Amino acid sequence: MARLGGERVKRKNGRRIHLPRGWAERVKSAMLNVIALAQYAVAYTRSWAVDSPIARQRLKAENDQLRQEVALLTEEIRIKDARMKRVDPQKRPHYMPTERMMILELRAARAWSAQQTAETFLVTATTIASWMKRVDEEGTDALVQIREPVNKFPDFVRYAVQRLKVLCPSLGKAKTAEILCRAGLHLGTTTVGRIIKEPPHPTAPEVAASSDRVVTAREPNHVWHTDLTAVPMGAGFWAPWLPFALPQCWPFCWWVAVVVDHYSRRAMGFSIFTGRPTSLAVRRFLGRIIARASVTPKYLICDKDSIFWCVDFKRWCRHKRIRPRYGAVGQHGSIAVIERFIRTMKGEGTRRIPVPQRQACFRRKLKSFFAWYNDCRPHTTLEGKMPSEVYFGLRPANRRPRIEPRRRWPRRSPCAGPRTLIAGQPGDRFTLEVEFFGGARHLPVVSLRRAA
Repeated sequence: MARLGGERVKRKNGRRIHLPRGWAERVKSAMLNVIALAQYAVAYTRSWAVDSPIARQRLKAENDQLRQEVALLTEEIRIKDARMKRVDPQKRPHYMPTERMMILELRAARAWSAQQTAETFLVTATTIASWMKRVDEEGTDALVQIREPVNKFPDFVRYAVQRLKVLCPSLGKAKTAEILCRAGLHLGTTTVGRIIKEPPHPTAPEVAASSDRVVTAREPNHVWHTDLTAVPMGAGFWAPWLPFALPQCWPFCWWVAVVVDHYSRRAMGFSIFTGRPTSLAVRRFLGRIIARASVTPKYLICDKDSIFWCVDFKRWCRHKRIRPRYGAVGQHGSIAVIERFIRTMKGEGTRRIPVPQRQACFRRKLKSFFAWYNDCRPHTTLEGKMPSEVYFGLRPANRRPRIEPRRRWPRRSPCAGPRTLIAGQPGDRFTLEVEFFGGARHLPVVSLRRAA
């Protein structure tokens, strides 16, 4: 019998299986390929189910996707816990007083026993019991605390800001200040930053793109931006085989075309494609947006992709009396407005939820995000106004009279911008109410209600 590499394995029936030379050195690489190939097969199999006319099959596919997401997150937590368990218990870092309070809050929400809570957070049941006994202690040396007061604001203001950060972790300090300002509580950006103790979220500079001169938007529908982006079904496109990427088409990703008004930053519309769209498909999409808005922009800013940089697209622009302007190739920030919007759409929208493989479901989720972005999310460039307020010329909510929680604050003293008058009396208490647009927990709608 011939031998390959001198390695053989005997089976129960007496036959021998020849293994290639050095096979044991490639087992780990093979495992990565097998797992990635399995994900590839699962995506194709699930894509059949999500488009099934049978509702039960569609729900089963969605349930399978959510189960897979939970399993992956559970494995991530298990790996991190295993690393912490290898540290000697006496040398593990202690939980901060505020973190102890959060653990007890989570215990109450999950109805855990002391032993279950201790096993989850790698402490002893006695430790949890001691926290519960001392939970009502007051003062700076209390074992369990909320957060330290910031400046002269009362504790409930500090606690409201921190809980808002927990409920809406994607919000930065500037966006949090703008949202609270619209709800009636005026806090400075630096004040919010000190409260939540988080680094600022840098934003990309927004520069109008031009081909031969700078284009300045003077009013709504004067300058529009358009671009394409691929939204992956999972967390990315990586695969362990050449070309080290999954195909950029359905069922592995969606292609989304978007249009944004430069002056108001309002998202005018979107369209979903199963693969990279053609120039004709994009022109039809732009035509639908123009017909829906009942107005044609004077300038249309885009990049030099072959879809836009072609004779047919330029001819279509001339027919619509639109002047196309193209961003510089390889120059960062030349089409920053639309790039920043796509970054927001992915960071606060599609990456916060499992991206559905069913087009109708994905369309509903994108539609909810666009409505929330236009009507419920303040924009930094617009000084905290909503895109819809600027687009339709409405009075911004952050210009209304504000709540002043500091009891001794002089009524005529200035507040954090924009400066407004005080509604009611200084020292009013309030409750924080956080709702979620369309039931989606990644789309928060914040309001403040005066306490009785």
